[in-house]
Amino acid sequence: MNVISPDMLSKTPFELIGKDWMLLTAGNEDKYNTMTASWGGLGVLWNKNVVFAFVRPQRFTYDFMKENEYFSCSFFKEDHRAALSYCGKYSGRDVDKAKECNLSANFSEDAPFFDEADTVIICKKLYVQQMSEEFIIENSIKANYSGDDYHYVFVGEIVKVLKK
Repeated sequence: MNVISPDMLSKTPFELIGKDWMLLTAGNEDKYNTMTASWGGLGVLWNKNVVFAFVRPQRFTYDFMKENEYFSCSFFKEDHRAALSYCGKYSGRDVDKAKECNLSANFSEDAPFFDEADTVIICKKLYVQQMSEEFIIENSIKANYSGDDYHYVFVGEIVKVLKK
């Protein structure tokens, strides 16, 4: 994979995250976990290029995100859609998702990512905050949080973008 500048991404965040989805991955070479994410964001905050990722506290990936300084967002071509679906349905507590999906883990800046990805964004965690009820102003959205298990917002500075 080649290192590129974040402004060289050929797809919009709406395509990358909302349409293509991503694997959000954190941990280390001894133990890591990944989960499928279909919402989040890319932008600029504090004069830094950043990723906004959202993880519910009951997700197995949550502890890896909280405990590690770096995380990755891996984006795949359409031929990996089944792997993305699998990683969104099953918990890393119960199965080895990478093994089940034939994904090869690699590491950069202490962040795990997958060799099969077309594009990888490596992030250094800058900020973490749990969303609150006040954050969600639409009643239709509040219905998704009957257990008050609001997502945590992870803001990560983009430290490297890798592209095939």
